[in-house]
Amino acid sequence: MVGGNGFIGSHVVDELAARGHSVSVFDRFSANQTRYAATGVRRIVGDVLNRADLSAAVPGHDYVFHLVSTTTPATAEDDPTLDVRTNLPASIDLLQIAADSGVKRFFFASTGGAIYGDQDAPTMREDLVPHPISPYAIGKLAVEGYLRYFRRRSGLDSVALRISNPYGPRQGIGKRQGVIPIFLNEIAAGRPITVLGDGSMVRDFIAVGDVARMLVDIAEGEPRHRLYNIGSGRGVTIAELVQTIGRVVEQEVVVEHRPVPPTFVDHVVLDTSRFRAEFPERRLVDFEDGIRATWADISGLPA
Repeated sequence: MVGGNGFIGSHVVDELAARGHSVSVFDRFSANQTRYAATGVRRIVGDVLNRADLSAAVPGHDYVFHLVSTTTPATAEDDPTLDVRTNLPASIDLLQIAADSGVKRFFFASTGGAIYGDQDAPTMREDLVPHPISPYAIGKLAVEGYLRYFRRRSGLDSVALRISNPYGPRQGIGKRQGVIPIFLNEIAAGRPITVLGDGSMVRDFIAVGDVARMLVDIAEGEPRHRLYNIGSGRGVTIAELVQTIGRVVEQEVVVEHRPVPPTFVDHVVLDTSRFRAEFPERRLVDFEDGIRATWADISGLPA
C-alpha cells in the first residue's frame, strides 16, 4: 500500500486488515505517527520520490495500491509543473518496478472529481472522454495512460479508481484539500467559511469508509473493467453542504463568497452503475451522519 498512512490509504489498510489480508504500508510516516488502527501491519518507511526505496519495498507483494500524491488541486494550480516533476516520474517508476517484480494487479487512485471536466451530462460515466481543465486532473489522466502502456508492454494488470470527493475522519486540512474538513476546521476556530461562487456548485461527496469498502471489494473480486468510478452517485450543492454543516454544528455558519477559479468544474456527479453491477450492494453512510463523524474528529466533541 503506497501511501497507506494517508487519509484514504489508512482507511483502506484498516478495511483490508479487518477482512484478514496481510498488509504492508509504504509511507514516509511523518513525525513517526501511524494513522491506521490495524495491528500486525508491516511498516516500510520510504519516499515515493526515491526509486531505490520503491525497489526495495515492492518485490514480494501480489497487489500494489498507489494512493499517494505529491500534489493537491491547490498546489498543482500554484505550480503546474509540479505534477510533471514529481508525481508522474514517481508513478512511472512504481509501475515499472511493479511490472518487473511480478505484481499481479496494480490499483491507482485517480480523480473522479476533476478528470471529466465540463460535460453535457447529468452524471459522469466511465466511457465519457475526459476533458480535464486543471493541472491536478491532467496529471491523473497522464498516469492512467501509463497504466495502459504497462498493461500492453509488460502485461501488468491494473485498475484505475476515479474517486469523487471523499471526506471523513483523519482528513487533515494542511494540504488545502477537501472542502468539508476545511469548512469544519474554520468553524471550529471561530472563523467564517469561504464559498466559491453562489453555492450552486455541485459535488459528489462520499464517506471515506465507503471508499475503502468499495476499493477492497474490487481488490477481492475479479474486475471486468480497468476503470471504475468510486462515488455516491448523488449530487450535493455547496449551499446544501453549508446547511447540513449548520445542523451538525448547531450554530449559525458565517459565509463569505469569492469568485470561482476558472479551472473549477461546476457540476460533478459520478455514475457508479458499473461498480454496482459487479460488486456487493452496500448501504452508503448517510451524508449528515458522515459530516457529524468528521466534525467529531476535528472538534473533539462526541459524534
